[in-house]
Amino acid sequence: MYVPKFPTPEGQILDNWFKVFDEYMNIIDENTIMVGHSLGTAFILNILGRIEREIKAAFLVAPFVGLLGNPTFDTINKTFTDREFNWEKIRSNCKRFYVYSSDNDPYVPIDKGKFLAEKLNAMFRIIHGTRHFSESAGYTKFELLLKDIEKML
Repeated sequence: MYVPKFPTPEGQILDNWFKVFDEYMNIIDENTIMVGHSLGTAFILNILGRIEREIKAAFLVAPFVGLLGNPTFDTINKTFTDREFNWEKIRSNCKRFYVYSSDNDPYVPIDKGKFLAEKLNAMFRIIHGTRHFSESAGYTKFELLLKDIEKML
């Protein structure tokens, strides 16, 4: 398992994240499973739009593309999310997508998850009362996500 350390919030632009991720590009293959939360989901979609190989699965938690209507977040997220995505290429580079949205996320509207699930032909799961799936909201275990990943192994 690899967990890259991306610059955030200072230096949080797409090109900087790709510089960090470059060392992992050569290990991505048909057995790769990617898991992203919040902005990390948009980063995964950007990776899938660039690579020339198919991965096994992508698990997107509190996902979004586009702007959120929050000037603070939109300013630091726009290089990742406020762009055209090649949905056909993204879908062709991943065998299976799972999207998880909370019904009370204070940052990412549930419609963002629905939109991505439709674009990606993904399994869409609405999780009740988890806010932004963060420890600060008291969400420290995500058993359903673990079970879904285990199904892919």
